[in-house]
Amino acid sequence: MLAEDLCRKMKSDFRFFQYLDEAERAVAGQYLECCEIGAGAVLWDEGDASNAAAFVVEGKIEVKKETEFKGKHVIVGIYGEGSVVGELCLFSAGKRAVTATALTDARLLKITEERFETLMEEHPQIGCKLLKGMFVAVSTRLRKSFERLAAIF
Repeated sequence: MLAEDLCRKMKSDFRFFQYLDEAERAVAGQYLECCEIGAGAVLWDEGDASNAAAFVVEGKIEVKKETEFKGKHVIVGIYGEGSVVGELCLFSAGKRAVTATALTDARLLKITEERFETLMEEHPQIGCKLLKGMFVAVSTRLRKSFERLAAIF
């Protein structure tokens, strides 16, 4: 499959677009960059400038945070298909709080803070629907975290 066809398929099949119709997906897709990364590739390091979020279409992304012990990390999560990573950077400037690394070969849809803001300005209804999809995914992640914490105690 050609890279362009694969990118189009990724954008149309992805669950974050569940609230968008086909025409709206086509518009939103213009603001997204399709990319493939190999296992072991670092999307960003803790402390890097915070400027993009990525939707995981295929593969697994590990997110880890450095502890107070230099060189030691705690794994915050492992995210697969249908997940979003780095979403906080779309709403707050600053440095990355975590490192994100591909555990497997991965296919991603990336959106920069600048492109996200442009989408929100030019197509606010589409941007809000995309935000709703992101919010549902992040809420689900948070709910699962609460359940895991409750199971410990």
